Amino acid sequence: MKRLLFIFILCAFAESISASSDSDTSTRRERNYIREGNDLYEQKRYADAEVSYRKAVEENPMSETALYNLALSLIRQAGNTDPNAENNPMQEAQSILNSLAESAQKAEIAEKALYNLGNMAFNQEQYEQAIGRYKGALRRNPDNDQTRENLRLAQLKLQQQQQQQQNQDQNKDQNKDQNQDQQQQQQQNQDQNKDQNKDQNQDQQQQNQDKKEQQQQQQPQRQNISDDNAAKILKTMENEENATRRKVQEMQKKKGQGGQRTTGPQW
Repeated sequence: MKRLLFIFILCAFAESISASSDSDTSTRRERNYIREGNDLYEQKRYADAEVSYRKAVEENPMSETALYNLALSLIRQAGNTDPNAENNPMQEAQSILNSLAESAQKAEIAEKALYNLGNMAFNQEQYEQAIGRYKGALRRNPDNDQTRENLRLAQLKLQQQQQQQQNQDQNKDQNKDQNQDQQQQQQQNQDQNKDQNKDQNQDQQQQNQDKKEQQQQQQPQRQNISDDNAAKILKTMENEENATRRKVQEMQKKKGQGGQRTTGPQW
């Protein structure tokens, strides 16, 4: 549908204006250049037609017919190239048509300029702008059925575009919500794992502590002796040792005395 519409709109661009419709201020050389350009345009020699139209503009810079036809020849040369590309003839054509749409003295020129600006916007999928241009053209010529048909098509395309954008926004919001839910679930899982690991570590630490205490209880307890008690014990042991030593000495003394006998001289 879009391809067919594109062809239909471009066919409307081919409508050049003859020099006879110009005002009395036009010169003969200007009109001749316009007629020459129109003949070349009909032969689809758009670059040559451009040259003729530019000569007409040089003769009369205010010639609305020459300017309008020059814009059409530039549009034809632009073809299907990107209108935003550098040195694209479409840019100059658009500038000329914008100027004519705002300041053209002839209603026919202003209407056709607005109509073609609407077509250019439509082909760039700028449907809102296209609608405004078509409405402007219809205000100058309400009987133009071709403009009215293009207006309805632009309105339909705008609705489709808005619906598509709305669906994209909804999908974007849904994806955003899903991502947020996934992030929250991941965070919850991480928190749960963290708590579980913490509890496991605490249980392990408690088990280690209990095991350590149990081992300590099983080991014999060493009694700690103070310095005073140690001194007393040593003193007691020393006294006992001295007492034992005295007993031994007394026993040895008694034994020595009991073994001696008095004898007289031997005769």
